[in-house]
Amino acid sequence: MFFGKLLPREGNFFELFNQHGNQIAEGARSFMLMLQNYDDVALREKYAAEVDAAEHHADRITAEVNRALHLTFITPIDREQIHGLINAMDDVLDLLQDSTETLSLYDVRRIPDDVLRLGDLSVRCCERVQHAVSLLPKLSEPKTAAAAIKTCEEIDKLESDADRVMRSAMSALFREEADVRELIKLKAIYEQLESISDRCEDVANLIEGIVLENS
Repeated sequence: MFFGKLLPREGNFFELFNQHGNQIAEGARSFMLMLQNYDDVALREKYAAEVDAAEHHADRITAEVNRALHLTFITPIDREQIHGLINAMDDVLDLLQDSTETLSLYDVRRIPDDVLRLGDLSVRCCERVQHAVSLLPKLSEPKTAAAAIKTCEEIDKLESDADRVMRSAMSALFREEADVRELIKLKAIYEQLESISDRCEDVANLIEGIVLENS
């Protein structure tokens, strides 16, 4: 018992989750601005650098959460839930950064409308993740718990929308794109962008579990 009193209790996990959620939303918005301004090389590089900066900042937050887990005696929610959630959140920003790098590595010269549609769905998913995470400290309040579940359901719907857009984009790509190299590039990009909403859905599923266990 005496040993337990010497160790930190609770920690600032919810604040760190919130900071990470902010980076996810900011990174997603910068990614979309990059897509929308893709023809302007200076703006493209500016927004790509912002995605990079958000990912690096989020990595530091993830490391801080994992360190705090080793130092905190009593956590506000289950340790495995904390570990799973912060790493699932980190996967979202990793994919945003990967997608940014893929566009450059593959020397993509044009951004099709379907990429913009998937990018928009990615931003909306990421912003809903940010909102859901911001509700975690007050899950004991029934209205807040209900709002968190509703937000997670919205993420699920956006993921389904992204899946439909990707299937439609793939169908058009294989019917209409004669350049095999361009087909390979766009196929990889469509899949990566759809995966962003998948990872957001992973976060939503974890949050739903936390809500059900802690509200």
